[in-house]
Amino acid sequence: MGKIIGIDLGTTNSLVAVVESGIPLVLADGRGQRLTPSVVRVPASGEPVVGWEARRGRVAHPETTVTSIKRFMGRRGDEVNSNGDTMAYPVHAEGSGPVVVPLQGRDWLPEELSAEILKTLRTIAAEGMIDRPEAAVITVPAYFNDAQRNATRKAGELAGLRVERIINEPTAAALAYGLNSLKEKSKVAVYDLGGGTFDLSILELNEGVFQVLATCGNTRLGGDDIDRVLVDHFAEQIGQEVGPSAAAEPAILARLTEAVQEAKARLSKELKVAITLPFLTPEFSFEHTLTREQLELLAKPIVTRTREYCLKALADAGLASGYLDQLILVGGQTRMPLVREFASEVFGCDEGGPELNTSQNPDEAIALGAAIQGGILCGDFSGMLLLDVTPLSLGIETFGGLMNVIIPRNTTLPVKRGEAFTTVADYQKEVLIHVLQGEREKAADNWSLGRFTLEFEPQPKGVAKVGVQFEIDADGILHVLARDLKTGNEKLVEMSSAVEVDDAEVQQMIEESVEHAFDDIEDRRWIEARLRAKQTTAATRKGLESLGDELEEDQRGAIESALASVESLLARRENGDAVTAAQLREANSKLDAATQPLAGLMMDRVMAEMLEKRGVLPG
Repeated sequence: MGKIIGIDLGTTNSLVAVVESGIPLVLADGRGQRLTPSVVRVPASGEPVVGWEARRGRVAHPETTVTSIKRFMGRRGDEVNSNGDTMAYPVHAEGSGPVVVPLQGRDWLPEELSAEILKTLRTIAAEGMIDRPEAAVITVPAYFNDAQRNATRKAGELAGLRVERIINEPTAAALAYGLNSLKEKSKVAVYDLGGGTFDLSILELNEGVFQVLATCGNTRLGGDDIDRVLVDHFAEQIGQEVGPSAAAEPAILARLTEAVQEAKARLSKELKVAITLPFLTPEFSFEHTLTREQLELLAKPIVTRTREYCLKALADAGLASGYLDQLILVGGQTRMPLVREFASEVFGCDEGGPELNTSQNPDEAIALGAAIQGGILCGDFSGMLLLDVTPLSLGIETFGGLMNVIIPRNTTLPVKRGEAFTTVADYQKEVLIHVLQGEREKAADNWSLGRFTLEFEPQPKGVAKVGVQFEIDADGILHVLARDLKTGNEKLVEMSSAVEVDDAEVQQMIEESVEHAFDDIEDRRWIEARLRAKQTTAATRKGLESLGDELEEDQRGAIESALASVESLLARRENGDAVTAAQLREANSKLDAATQPLAGLMMDRVMAEMLEKRGVLPG
């Protein structure tokens, strides 16, 4: 196998790295630049322009210059509905169709624009390597869903690369920091705040194996949000000084964005920076001094939002921060002193907590880790293995609208698990497999990954058996197999672009599962009790119709009373009364006890019919 390059396909910047003679290296372009801006300009004629040249041309051509395209990877129209998705370039988003960027008479898919960035990175790699690269490991945020991972793989293929592996960014960073040199059972937190995403992962080293114990994050939280706050702040100031509306003028918005990004970067080392925008109009120029204190005041609400994900990941891993050995910072935004101070405070680095490790270049760590993973795959390293986890539970909808979990969250990947299910109606011809992702008890509260049907021979309810198997490969992509266990008829589906979930809701899933935990458990108990009550009452009424006359009067009266109690509770709940699952379970138990004489009569009749069929007379 030839060399496998590692690619950090970032929201703001992208990098390519490779392992040479056992040493991972980030490759530079012909001008010595290791960072390639994730910017694509589509001119009226000719090939797209990528990287530094596209970034420099953004001010002059904002409507045809695409930035932060990673935010739209794998997303659908009805997911793009917030102010955070407003761009200087046009974005077309409608219904369940894919997001497209209409430029120069053509609709570009996000993966096509990302492919242009990857082509540039491949060219950089080809210039810095002996052999032209054909294969790559590409990183994604840990919370990228299935559709986003598939879109990333598609972008790599469009760029002419064989994508050997899709790995999570925090996981790649752990490799770059050389965690394999730590003592056994070392536990490390990876705090990854980039341009568009945030992830917090907890990893443990065990006999040369890197295992992700927990991961939590937000695919729409990063440095871009700080840029947006700064832009809004200065746009308001320009308006107060009777200047032009930046929001209404794409060229002015692009200049302002460029200026605040540069100021933000400089303020990581300096205490104040002058922002100068001459001649926004022939009559108006703007100048302002931005201090680090002002920047931190505007940025703090955004940085503070990372706290909840840090605490959730620690809770999922069952750890207190004092049990961590190191905290490593990844992503260009972690250069900001405010971010470093905040991360140290959250994990108690100055109070006996983990060591704050900033030894690696935060911009380059992910690309280096991807290259190391490529080196592992092609045999450049031995004795190292990386195990990832699935960030959210996966399962299917079952009768009553509940979610049956097949693969719990934080299960190590790759993984394959399955369960057998049966039918709930007589002579069904097919069964609907509704695949879900999330942490809530009710199917409707989770994310739908897709639906498909499996046909089988009609049989009485409870007879047909359907096996459902989930397999998540090393790239985190889900494959679902449904099989009729009698005939062997089966259907295999890859869950790709069927995801229709707004990325802004990713972080809410874990929060809501905790917030509504008691309500969800009560809902599940009620649904289960209601299903049992429905079955019991139907069977009881059928039994009374056929054998009620053979019961003693007090026995029949007890059954009818218990039956009425169960049906009354069901009706009251449907009318909005506060009936609990415990009340219904108690009523079910009383009905079970009351129907014992009826059950005995029914069993006697079944036995008599069996004997009659065999020609044996009672006697």
